[in-house]
Amino acid sequence: MNKKVFIYANKTENSARIEKNLRNKLMKSGLRVHEEFGEDTELILCVGGDGTLLNLMQDLDFPKTPVVGINTGHLGFFQEVPPEKIDEMIYQYNQGNYTLQSFSTVKGCVAAADGTYRHTGLNEIAVKGLPNYPVHLNISINDSFIERFSGDGLCVATPAGSTGYNYSLGGSIVDPRLHLLQVTPIAPMNSIAYRSFTSSILLPGSDTLSISPCGAQDSKLTVVFDGRIAEYEQVKEIKITLSRKKVNMIRFGNLQFWDKAKSKFL
Repeated sequence: MNKKVFIYANKTENSARIEKNLRNKLMKSGLRVHEEFGEDTELILCVGGDGTLLNLMQDLDFPKTPVVGINTGHLGFFQEVPPEKIDEMIYQYNQGNYTLQSFSTVKGCVAAADGTYRHTGLNEIAVKGLPNYPVHLNISINDSFIERFSGDGLCVATPAGSTGYNYSLGGSIVDPRLHLLQVTPIAPMNSIAYRSFTSSILLPGSDTLSISPCGAQDSKLTVVFDGRIAEYEQVKEIKITLSRKKVNMIRFGNLQFWDKAKSKFL
């Protein structure tokens, strides 16, 4: 067997204890734990909460290697395996009793005066203005102008990310099997002076969302991708689409998405 395994864990005391126990169990089962992730890594074990998984994806540049999430956090939407079921998880993995669930990612291309920058997110990419100030943005879909948005910003979420920041903004929960992006306004202004969409927009996976500042005062923008922040000045345009990168999570049993959604949110 001797499959190469890499463990990615957060820095909490509980996760460190579980990681140590996990290492011992993996070695006894014939799985080799490597200290560094490489192209020959066959399995990634992520110890932590959903935030730890998002950090893993950013740090390892969204690897194609299958990931098993061991939940030491709170919600555990991505992190499926509780610590008390590690033995069962190892056994089922070695027996091949699992399926792969693939998740789409979203990418953003920022064209600024000093260059072009790219970011990818598993959950979402959010575009915001200066803190405590509304921002005015021209919104286009496939180069067709849609509206002049005024508010705190926009959240562009994948189906996987629909249960995260998007959901707290009043966006819809979307089944990950659907190939689409959800654009949800952040504190939109809707009055006689400003007219903006106040509900989410669902875009086919092949569409491109374009965001450009309405004026020079709106050109300093913050791009937040899965909680990580990048600030830009003199932004000309931001284009957001579904990325070709996929995230593969190992799933045990036959728990369906809506069963999980019900158990986590209802």
